[in-house]
Amino acid sequence: MTTPTVDPTTLRLDGKRALITGATKGIGADIAVTLARAGADLILSGRNKVELDEAAATLRREHGTRVATVVADLADTDGPDALARAAADAFGGLDILINNAGISYPHSVLDLDTEQYDAVLNVNLRAPALLAARVGSIMVEQGTGGSIVTVASAAALAPLREHYSYCASKAGLVMATKVLALELGQYGIRANSVCPTVVLTEMGQRVWGEETKAAPMLARIPLGRFAIPQEVSNTVLWLASDAASMISGVDLPVDGGYTMG
Repeated sequence: MTTPTVDPTTLRLDGKRALITGATKGIGADIAVTLARAGADLILSGRNKVELDEAAATLRREHGTRVATVVADLADTDGPDALARAAADAFGGLDILINNAGISYPHSVLDLDTEQYDAVLNVNLRAPALLAARVGSIMVEQGTGGSIVTVASAAALAPLREHYSYCASKAGLVMATKVLALELGQYGIRANSVCPTVVLTEMGQRVWGEETKAAPMLARIPLGRFAIPQEVSNTVLWLASDAASMISGVDLPVDGGYTMG
């Protein structure tokens, strides 16, 4: 029996043009480094020009990466459209979209704040869903296929206390990504979601840093720990690459077994 071999070149992204939203902090920043190491040309998006410029300069210096930046507030009505156009113009097209930007305002159902609920649904669902649709149209026009990877959450797959709007937004985004996969597959465009448990970013530490709050969550994770950003980035790289060329429409947990039961 022949032993299957793994072609390491399938995890390379040389010559691929990748847009990453929320690219200056947390998971987004780690994804940017991971994709840079894989050879991708990067378009970094965020709201803070200074942070974007600093991130781009670091990637160019440390990895020799070709990097462009686009300042965009995805909460603006025309933010997704404007970002898609600007990102495509940066390097003459797009091959990969990493839909990563998101926010969270932990609250119970009984303490629901309408403004915060609207803000979370706007940034976490409306903006990335519209952006993916616009980028998908650009990829169709190019005629060269592409990959859309949504950074969702385990909270899209299993309910989480005090995360009413967050769970709703991420669950909606997972289903939107499945529709993208269904409609865009005929053009060679894949769309998948990554669904991490708590990730120990700055935001993750802020929300889950208290031991009394973290303990019940950790008790539900068979591996007994939270994720680190690189574990999410590695999964994103795989889904974006040709190594996952037959994978589309999945919501892939990166959660240590949290959602399996």
